[in-house]
Amino acid sequence: METLTYVVLVPMVYGAVFTFLAGVVWRVWGITRRPAFAPTLKIYPERRPAWLHALHDAFLMPMVRRHNPILWVFLMLLHGSIALLILGHLELFAPMPWLQVWTHEIFLGAGYLGGVNFVCLAFLLLRRFVPPAKDLSVPEDYVLLLVLLLAVVFGSQMHLARRLYGFDGLGVSEYREYLMSLLRFAPSVDPVTGSGHAFLLTLHVFFANIFIAVFPFSKMMHAVLSIPANMMRRR
Repeated sequence: METLTYVVLVPMVYGAVFTFLAGVVWRVWGITRRPAFAPTLKIYPERRPAWLHALHDAFLMPMVRRHNPILWVFLMLLHGSIALLILGHLELFAPMPWLQVWTHEIFLGAGYLGGVNFVCLAFLLLRRFVPPAKDLSVPEDYVLLLVLLLAVVFGSQMHLARRLYGFDGLGVSEYREYLMSLLRFAPSVDPVTGSGHAFLLTLHVFFANIFIAVFPFSKMMHAVLSIPANMMRRR
């Protein structure tokens, strides 16, 4: 069990991050190497500056709001909660006092963000079993959503275990020590394997690693490409 934990928390993390970075570079490089697309992709009225309206299209999704308001609500909640979850994870690397506007000890949102994430992902997964989304879905869509959903479930369970079962042996200092050891390429899992959290942490990181590694080769690349794509649609 200790060996498996180490494999997930160290070499698998490095492998997932390397695959993510290499995959994003490879995908972007491949796109830039393609021949110019002659027909226009413009579908929106031209407005200047194009980049500002591209941000509006990418983050506020007006077309989705117009045609499917319920889906738009879940997508907005999902993207907002993911942004805050990313900030929460970055806070485990270094203090961010300004995030204490939402007072917390271990993690921003105290488990509520994970709950919002879970509801939104469950909705997106279930809707793919019903036409018309079902007719447009491929196996990759179900697998990606399920992997991300499991990463969220076990991440949220870590907070619940702290509150309900007294698994409070891991604090910010322990997480930070582990994460900084990875950044220094002198990995040590000892700080995060000495409490009941270790099992949940291993499962959380395992599914997160899978998602991160697969990200560049999936539809999730829209997170990187949506702004450039929306700029092209306004030109």
